[in-house]
Amino acid sequence: MLEYQLEQVLAEQGYTNVCGVDEAGRGPLCGPVVAAACILPAGLVIEGLNDSKKLTPKKREALFDFICENAVSYCIAEASVEEIDALNILEADLLAMRRAIDGLSVPADFALIDGNIARDFQIPARAVVHGDAISPSIAAASILAKVTRDRQCIELDKQYPQYGIAKHKGYGTKVHMDALRTYGPAPIHRKQFIRFLDKE
Repeated sequence: MLEYQLEQVLAEQGYTNVCGVDEAGRGPLCGPVVAAACILPAGLVIEGLNDSKKLTPKKREALFDFICENAVSYCIAEASVEEIDALNILEADLLAMRRAIDGLSVPADFALIDGNIARDFQIPARAVVHGDAISPSIAAASILAKVTRDRQCIELDKQYPQYGIAKHKGYGTKVHMDALRTYGPAPIHRKQFIRFLDKE
């Protein structure tokens, strides 16, 4: 079970509302990148909480509802395909994270950011490599972001069924790449990510 060690250290330093922050959808060829920020009650035990990628979709959905019902505050935000193309994926990723933190109904006073980059946040922040496997707050944010992004992919699949997005969630699988070659890109595709089409 994940322990609140990072959150506890920050609490001892005087921080009262530590949020975990994570994103989903950094690697796919289409759709927005989604970020979530989540403040959990101190010591809240969430059975089965883990890095969202290690959980089944059914378990993620159940945890999503539990987190939403029990969090002190949470916010899910995104950066659009247009913003990804204009900024690059890293900057769009950070933008979505900042939006998620800014959207919390209970303001956070410290952010634990999954990954190795934490810059340009309006509150103190720390990057935590593999944070979704270490911090309950980050793991919770990871589930909120992943479930939201997966739900978006199901909706995108209804609009553009020829690409098979519901199955591969927008990643560059052979099915997706072949569909792009057959049908060309849709408005939901990230221009920066499909440059291979120009070279063929």
